[in-house]
Amino acid sequence: MGQGQQEKVATSLAGSVSEEISASLAPVDAELERRYPGDPGTRQPVHTVYVPGDVFAADTIRSWGDAALAALDEHAPDAASFAAALGLGEDLAEPVYSRVRAKLEREPIEDLRIDFEDGYGPRPDEEEDRAAARAARIVAEAYANGTAAPYMGIRMKCMEAPVRDRGIRTLDVFLTGLMENGGLPAGLVLTLPKVTYPEQVTAMVRLLEAFEKAHGLEPGRLGFEIQIETSQSILAADGTATVARMIQASEGRATGLHYGTFDYSACLGVSAAYQASDHPAADHAKAVMQVAAAGTGVRVSDGSTNVLPVGPTEQVHDAWRLHYGLTRRALARAYYQGWDMHPGHIPPRYAAVFAFSREGFEQAAARLARYANRAGGDVMDEPATAKALSGYLLRGLDCGALDTAEVARLPGLTRADLEGFAAPRRGDLTASAQ
Repeated sequence: MGQGQQEKVATSLAGSVSEEISASLAPVDAELERRYPGDPGTRQPVHTVYVPGDVFAADTIRSWGDAALAALDEHAPDAASFAAALGLGEDLAEPVYSRVRAKLEREPIEDLRIDFEDGYGPRPDEEEDRAAARAARIVAEAYANGTAAPYMGIRMKCMEAPVRDRGIRTLDVFLTGLMENGGLPAGLVLTLPKVTYPEQVTAMVRLLEAFEKAHGLEPGRLGFEIQIETSQSILAADGTATVARMIQASEGRATGLHYGTFDYSACLGVSAAYQASDHPAADHAKAVMQVAAAGTGVRVSDGSTNVLPVGPTEQVHDAWRLHYGLTRRALARAYYQGWDMHPGHIPPRYAAVFAFSREGFEQAAARLARYANRAGGDVMDEPATAKALSGYLLRGLDCGALDTAEVARLPGLTRADLEGFAAPRRGDLTASAQ
């Protein structure tokens, strides 16, 4: 064969075969794109704080941060005492403690939900109307003056008959109040609790569609979280996974699945002393939620602990260690968000997230650098691994566990590079894995 000539490759199938197969799979291709668009690539808060509607005030975020800082001052005034309380290694003690304090001063709450459900309870209609309208004004003002949490919104009452009308009205009052005070903020989040049937999700979709139409908003502007608090939301009467049907019933509006520790545990008959996020029943429910949500762009959140860090220092440290351990356990299982019920929960929450991010970031950055530069090494990484590595680093950057400079120093990659690895298109991921 002469120079410049290419060897002819023999094939046996006519081109029409490939064309026919592609045509037959076109509906499947479209279904994959519709049902499994992948992670949205936006920031996921590390926690959600719930505050009853009648307690929520303009200074709630700052007061929680101040209370958390006061707890540190009283029960762990330095890095060594904080590390000893949580069991942190010496190498993590100072960087974690200093970052926790800085976080409490700068951004004590990442996601705040104003509760009009269990934490608020039944009230006269006029009272709940006023509270919902007041919440809207405060949220709008917070976003206008820069004091808002990155994410804020309400948890309405559920779609069950006894409270349905009240829940719908509260949502309407709150959203209308936002529209009258500058419009819907970018960080708006809505939570629909105690969802049992996919039809209740469909009803929420129709409700949001009606509001968007009434105000001339772009279709799909309003999304919502689905709270998983009943056994029927995991396993339906016909044996199917209800939660998967709920995600589809949301028509792309579902943003998260939030596990309700205590309602779900009680639904299964778990005794109060054993209702916790590490109970086997909780692990099963969250595993089903995780598999159902994988690839859909819907994120999964763990629940909370009701053991409050109050009282003498020894008792506070016990509660901190419990919360720290549960949070670390959740992070290892890829539940990157959870609930906090008390200002004292925030220090161990951030400590767990920061320690999780910092203890492995140098190794993750080095592996990603080798992958990006095709430098090889002792681990054969693939696009899926690069996606996990970059996602790990981005979560650390978003919450403040890591600094941009220290991450960039190791792999020599920009945030845009990390985002590219974290959210490849389906075709790119599949083709490059061949």
